[in-house]
Amino acid sequence: MNFYWCRIPALLLLCISAHAAQLEVGNVMPTISATDQNGKSFLLTTNIQCLLVASEMSCTKYVNKSLTQQDSGFLEKHRVAFLMDIHTMQAVARGFAMPKLRQYPQRIVLVDSANGLADIPVKPDRVTVLTLTSGRIAKISYWNPASEPAAVCFP
Repeated sequence: MNFYWCRIPALLLLCISAHAAQLEVGNVMPTISATDQNGKSFLLTTNIQCLLVASEMSCTKYVNKSLTQQDSGFLEKHRVAFLMDIHTMQAVARGFAMPKLRQYPQRIVLVDSANGLADIPVKPDRVTVLTLTSGRIAKISYWNPASEPAAVCFP
């Protein structure tokens, strides 16, 4: 029994150190590989200047609404990629969400891995905006797509 109790501090330390590994300004942006809502492959490259990362479904709805109001090619023009964390989405929810996501004109990269976006800092009810320069994080900000226009977060 004592053997298990002595493991708890080690597990807590592991959790704390994993949490401390969040990306910061100046860090090299790790490679992200996923597929979009239409099944096309996505690989983060140095030509991307901005990442929008939505980790909550409620934010994603507002992002899609805001981006749909923009001109065609808005994300490409600003060299932006929109990433949506779906790794916790249940199969039933995916069955309803995927047809809806395919209707949006903008590309939505679907990250379906627990580790895929784990290092990205997040805030409740906000989309994380990572401004990139030569593959490094130049700025981290948070966008409230429910109350702010999309243009406020682009370089």
